[in-house]
Amino acid sequence: MKKIGGILLMAMCALMLGACGGVADNKPANANANTNANASKPVAAAPTADTFLDMERKAQDAYAKADGAYFETMLSDKAVMSMNKDRMDKAGIVTMIKSAKCEGTETKLSEPQMSKINDDTYAFTYKNESTGKCNDGPGGKMVALKPTRASTIWVKSGDKWQAAWHGENVIMGAPAADKKDEKAAETKKADSKPAPPEVTKAEPKKDEAKPEPAKLTPSPNTDALTKAHAAGWEAFRNKDAKFFEGAVASNFAFIDPAGGYVGTKADAIKTWTETMKCEGITKTNFTEGFAQSLSPTTELLFGKGHADGKCDGQPNGDLWTAAVYVKEGDAWKLAYMMESLPMPGM
Repeated sequence: MKKIGGILLMAMCALMLGACGGVADNKPANANANTNANASKPVAAAPTADTFLDMERKAQDAYAKADGAYFETMLSDKAVMSMNKDRMDKAGIVTMIKSAKCEGTETKLSEPQMSKINDDTYAFTYKNESTGKCNDGPGGKMVALKPTRASTIWVKSGDKWQAAWHGENVIMGAPAADKKDEKAAETKKADSKPAPPEVTKAEPKKDEAKPEPAKLTPSPNTDALTKAHAAGWEAFRNKDAKFFEGAVASNFAFIDPAGGYVGTKADAIKTWTETMKCEGITKTNFTEGFAQSLSPTTELLFGKGHADGKCDGQPNGDLWTAAVYVKEGDAWKLAYMMESLPMPGM
C-alpha cells in the first residue's frame, strides 16, 4: 500500500518527461503534435503485490456493504463469474452483489502471490481470513465466513487494472496446533454457563429477482481449448511430464481443490506426475468447456474435469475448472488454473 504513492509519482514524472522531451529537433509540427498526443495517453502502471492487495481489500469491503456501484468500475466489461456450469456476466455479478447481506465483517487478507500471464494480464492469489457472516449459505442463509485461498484475474484497461474473474476455494484441514486450540476452546465452553439461545428477527422478504445465468457467447477457440485441456487430464493419468513441459506456460500458478497454492511450473508438474500417489485411474475426461476471450492472446476456459480411481487415498470425481490460456506463437498454453469441488446442490 505504501508503494502506491511512489507508483503514481513515477507515472507523473514519466508523463512530464514525455511532454517536455529533451533537445528540440526539426520534425514537422504535426509530427510533434502526434508524438505529444501519444505520450499523454494513459498507461497502466506496472502492478505490485501491494497494489493488487489494496484493490482486493477495497473490493472485499465494498462487497460487505453490497456496494454494486463500486464494482461497476472495478470489473472489466468482459468479467465472468463461474459457478459450476453456470456463468454470470458483469451485469449479473453486480446485481448479485447488490443483494449481499453481511454483518460483523472484518477484512483480513495475507500471503499475496503474483503470477504474470503477460503484460496486460495477471493472476493474483491471496489468503482470505476475513471474519463475520454473509448470506452465502443455501437459500441466502447467513453463514460464518471461512478461510479461503482467493484468486483474481486482473486485466489492463488504459490507465487502470480491472477484475475479469474471481474465485475462492475453502482451505481444508487445520494444522495440529489449531486443532489443539479448538479442543481447548470447546472444553472451556463446556465448563461455562450456557448462553441463552440466539433469537433472530425475521426480515421481510424482498421482491428481488435472482440473477439468471448469463447467455454468454462462447469464444471461437472453445473447442480447441477444451480439447487441449482434456489432453492435460490424459497426461495426468499417464504421469506424462514431457507433455506438461510443452503445454504449460513458463509463468504458471495453480490453486488446488483444498485451497493449496502451487506457484511454479516445475512444482506443478512434479505434483501431477510424482507427488500425488494415484491408483486405479482408467479414464479421464473434460466436458462442459466454455471459453471467453480476454484479448487476442488470452482466453478464460471453464469446464468440468473427471477421473476415476483414487489419489492420495481419496476417491476421484468431478472438479470444476477455471483456467487462463495464453497464446505463445501459434500455441495456446495453460498459464493459470483453479480446480474446485462441485458446489452443493448444483
